[in-house]
Amino acid sequence: MLKSPTVLAVGGAYIERRGQVLGAFVPAVSNPGTMREAVGGAVFNALRCAVRRGVSGALLSVRGGDVLADMVSRAVAAAGIADLSVVFLDRTTPSNTVLIDGDGALIASLADMALYDLALAKQIRRAKVREAISTADAVLCDANLPPMALERLVTLAAGKPVFGLAVSPDKAARLAPVLGSLALAFMDRREAGALTGADVDADDRGIVDGLRRDGLKSGVVTAGEGPVLGFDEAGVFSILPPTSQKPADATGAGDALAGATMAALLRGLTLRAALREGVAAAMLAVESATFTSAIFAGALAFVPEARDLA
Repeated sequence: MLKSPTVLAVGGAYIERRGQVLGAFVPAVSNPGTMREAVGGAVFNALRCAVRRGVSGALLSVRGGDVLADMVSRAVAAAGIADLSVVFLDRTTPSNTVLIDGDGALIASLADMALYDLALAKQIRRAKVREAISTADAVLCDANLPPMALERLVTLAAGKPVFGLAVSPDKAARLAPVLGSLALAFMDRREAGALTGADVDADDRGIVDGLRRDGLKSGVVTAGEGPVLGFDEAGVFSILPPTSQKPADATGAGDALAGATMAALLRGLTLRAALREGVAAAMLAVESATFTSAIFAGALAFVPEARDLA
């Protein structure tokens, strides 16, 4: 039996509060809706999805000494992920409070992530972490890491594929110094614009040309329910997600796409084939309790083949 590829993920694993408005959202007033709380974070969500697709995973993050930290710890263990994270007893666990509309689209979010800037860079210097990087087949990171930490991480991972997640438009620029060292970066159109200076309405070629000029050799750019743009040395292409299969809550779909795509690439698939699996995972959404192989295969059957851009 072939050994599962091992991925070390470094970055966000935190409490995600998701409030969904019932009916149309009205600014500056009280909107009726529901609130739920779960463990999320870009690299955690992506790694959890990758583990469901056959990857062996380990996580390096930081959290506080509060009851929320216990929730994160239990979720990491339940996902079958080895936990290398560090607890700071005098700090609070990072969180992200998200407000979405009745269709699952993001309205706004409030990110309390100061602990990552304060402490994550120091953790990469630990001998245990350096050993984990040396034994991993690939590294996954997100832009919750400060720039210095990202640069150190890709240096330690030299010779291994490093996958990057942009996280948000305001943090995407942190990836700029390491774009040339990434095997693949995942982002949405606003994050791509923050990296390249391109307008959010720029055409696909303009986005790809800008990212390539910045040193990125291979990338994936999402656009909500619109086509998923991919590019590598073989060319530029897009995949149109089936509109009838969109997830009820789209805020975790991009992370699921990244995790499943990464897992498929580590199995030896091309980016075109791997991204189809990523789109299928996004359709199911990262928190689906029924993410079985059969259900995944059914979702994949709805995903069209990649289409070359002219």
